[in-house]
Amino acid sequence: MITSSKDNRVFVYEVSGLRQSDATDLNGYPIRNSSSIFIKVPFSRLNEQTRRITRLGGTIVDVRPLNASTEG
Repeated sequence: MITSSKDNRVFVYEVSGLRQSDATDLNGYPIRNSSSIFIKVPFSRLNEQTRRITRLGGTIVDVRPLNASTEG
């Protein structure tokens, strides 16, 4: 099976407002309420991750391609 280049893209979410709780304890990364965190998300999971961040009380500040500094 051949995958397109968009299937291999990874984006970085900058998220603020997440608090450490029982729900966020299940994440693979620590949450600090005092600043933004950055989460790498594959293209195929963008919608799922957006819903999850919103459900946990976070605000998405920015979304950009992981390799944004090399594009353009």
